[in-house]
Amino acid sequence: MPGITRRRALTAAATLAATASAAALAVPRASAAGPGHPVDEAFDEVYKGRRIQGRPAAADEHRHEHGGGYAVFVDGVQLHVMRNADGSWISVVSHYAPVPTPRAAARAAVDELQGAPLLPFPAN
Repeated sequence: MPGITRRRALTAAATLAATASAAALAVPRASAAGPGHPVDEAFDEVYKGRRIQGRPAAADEHRHEHGGGYAVFVDGVQLHVMRNADGSWISVVSHYAPVPTPRAAARAAVDELQGAPLLPFPAN
């Protein structure tokens, strides 16, 4: 019986890689928020003198949102947030600095604003 050929070895390796990729896609990913930090948990706190709030969005707040059904506010003004495909969050204020939770997005916005007021963002 002849030994394994290069073609059979490459075919087996490709099959194994495809199977592993399919299995990885089928396994649900853990939330980017991590354990103990559910994304849908509401928050209301004062951070660096600014009131930040977050909660699951009401039905009328879904019109032009990309926030994954979550609304975030800084001093009562809505901070537009978006959930990325990897589970991280960004805001209109700190768009290039993904964070793990909407609360972290609100805090990052406060840091970036450096005391300036958050202005309402016109919806398209």
